[in-house]
Amino acid sequence: MLIVQKYGGSSVADPDRIRAVAEHIVRAHAHGNQVVVVVSAMGKTTDDLVRLAHDVSQQPHGRELDMLLTAGERISMALLCMAMIDMGVHAVSFTGSQAGIVTDTVHGKARILEVKGDRIRETLAAGGVAVVAGFQGISTDKAITTLGRGGSDTTAVAIAAALGAEVCEIYTDVSGVFTADPRLVPEARKLARVSFDEMLEMAATGGRVLALRSVEFARSYNVPVHVRSSFTWEPGTWVVEEDPAMEQAVISGVTHDESDAKVTIAQVADRPGVAAAMFRALADEAVNVDMIVQNVSTAGHTDISFTVPRDDLRRALTVVEKVAAEIEATGVTYDEDVARVTIVGAGMKTNPGIAAKMFEVLAAEGVNIEMISTSSIRISCVIPQSDVEKAVRALHAAFELDQVV
Repeated sequence: MLIVQKYGGSSVADPDRIRAVAEHIVRAHAHGNQVVVVVSAMGKTTDDLVRLAHDVSQQPHGRELDMLLTAGERISMALLCMAMIDMGVHAVSFTGSQAGIVTDTVHGKARILEVKGDRIRETLAAGGVAVVAGFQGISTDKAITTLGRGGSDTTAVAIAAALGAEVCEIYTDVSGVFTADPRLVPEARKLARVSFDEMLEMAATGGRVLALRSVEFARSYNVPVHVRSSFTWEPGTWVVEEDPAMEQAVISGVTHDESDAKVTIAQVADRPGVAAAMFRALADEAVNVDMIVQNVSTAGHTDISFTVPRDDLRRALTVVEKVAAEIEATGVTYDEDVARVTIVGAGMKTNPGIAAKMFEVLAAEGVNIEMISTSSIRISCVIPQSDVEKAVRALHAAFELDQVV
């Protein structure tokens, strides 16, 4: 059986944790499995390297920042191999480029184009364990790149897809995917199984267990993902293709995200091409726009509101203010004190009244809804940031997510 295992920063944070992980890998290998391991940087190493870069440069150059940040994973992969070699297992470490992870040329947010994996296969054929540095690759123009937040998850699932692994195990500091953030909702329950589509919505709306792009890869190539704890080694949550023979829970979870900001453009001329000009300009600056609401036109004008990652707000405002002047909008405002709360569940496709119930619950808590966005299995609301905790708790209780199905 071919297994890909990924270990996050907390899993390899110090020498004791590295030895514990090495022992677990060696056990899996001793049971006759072929094992490929993807590792993140130790603990807060990446944060420390980012801080160091900004200590010496006001605006670190993208190429050189990527070169610096990839050092973190190289340290952890080499140390992990040393530990396994001491335990009598042939282990070989590979950087992203050595493993054949080819990306586009966008520094800091590169996307994987191909996983060649020849040297990984050679190591497995020789009976060894291949340990690959996560979060990194080599671009089509031969530069070292990083994959952005959650990049090691994406590396692991991409390798699993390329090698045809039976499972991709994601080891982290939580024991699986929960019905809500246990720090906010102590009654939150670990889910035994969620579908790819549900996990995509959770990852996109604030669920921090898996990176969004890793779930996209898993769904596209049908790679079963098992989210587990590297501290307890207990069975976790399986993320798999939806089983049409099984009845889905109406709601699987409540997520929240406090990392967005809302931008509003007032008195925009209601004519073809105006929205296109605005959002094309934002796209050209690589600003990711999420929820969009356009008000009903009054006297030939309308207001447009949308959300962007708070980290991109300044860049977004620079673009929006320039375009707003060109289209003769009357002004641009923004609000950083907002958050998004979301309910996700494949069962809501066949259960009417879910949206009404969500809105009633929030109203009963005195929570004002500023924006609404939906899909067939998700309803998201932008609310004041100060109301997040009570909104999540109220929704979790109202949909009885603490009850074992």
